[in-house]
Amino acid sequence: MSGNSFLFLGPEVGEKLDSLNALRAKICREAGLQAEAGIEETSFYAGETPLQDIVSFLKNGSLFAEARLIIIKNANLIKKKDEVALLVSCIKKLEGNTTLVFISEETRLDKQIEEAVPRANKTVFWELFENKKSEWLTAFFRRSECRIDESGIRTILEMVENNTDALSRECSRLILFWGKGKTITGADVDHCLSHTREESAFTLFAAIARGNLLLSLEILRSLTASKQSFQAITASLVWCFRKLRNYLALDTENDLELKKIGISTSRSRSDYAEAARRWPRSDGALALLGEYEYLLRSSGAAWEEILLDRLIFHLARGMVSN
Repeated sequence: MSGNSFLFLGPEVGEKLDSLNALRAKICREAGLQAEAGIEETSFYAGETPLQDIVSFLKNGSLFAEARLIIIKNANLIKKKDEVALLVSCIKKLEGNTTLVFISEETRLDKQIEEAVPRANKTVFWELFENKKSEWLTAFFRRSECRIDESGIRTILEMVENNTDALSRECSRLILFWGKGKTITGADVDHCLSHTREESAFTLFAAIARGNLLLSLEILRSLTASKQSFQAITASLVWCFRKLRNYLALDTENDLELKKIGISTSRSRSDYAEAARRWPRSDGALALLGEYEYLLRSSGAAWEEILLDRLIFHLARGMVSN
């Protein structure tokens, strides 16, 4: 096993990035470098760069760098037996100044790759529980000399992706927008993020809910261009359609009951009301997502764009027009 190889897995992006930064600092200290700029860092995306090219890069040492950090993202896409065997043999012979990190939003990789990496160097970063997210948000604003009320926390959790990296980015925007010392409310969050936030799987759901196929595909292109994996996109859509199932089960517009299932802003109420008209039985959408997730996992990167387009087409069309 290679002591300088690591697995950073799981859906929680923020903690994963923190651990990667800590690893960079550790490499820097051990190499006697004064700054991380002295590390030669290279990232590859599995499924885009041929594995032969990645392995060749790993085998060719650097004449000038004191330390090398090589990151392979979307590592769950490395599945072919010959490619796995080639990579495993390379992992076991890494040069002393080279650190290799596999990153994936999945929680498992090919068994042979996992066995080639020391157990102590494998970390799975799970999503925070709902109550922990509220605590995390409260602490984040307190550190920045701001306050946020319960409606603000609920609205953030409705509008922002389910990981601390996205939460940190959007909360920083809120603090910059409203300034220190203010108590931020749900209305403040909605006003700011609805005008400044980037596209996400939640804006994709809103477009799907209204049957706007063209906008849905535009948002999908934006997400894939920003290197969001299909796993992250489908997982967020599953989360939205599960909330739709809860919304349909309520059969009421009572404010308190809606808040209990995480729907409190006028914008999110409108989204779920539209989605309910298009998908009066949400289990159909969930089954469709499950089917396409299986196809995406088993078909390879070459089919990913086509399959995602077909998935969005069916979701935006809904059950009503079937």
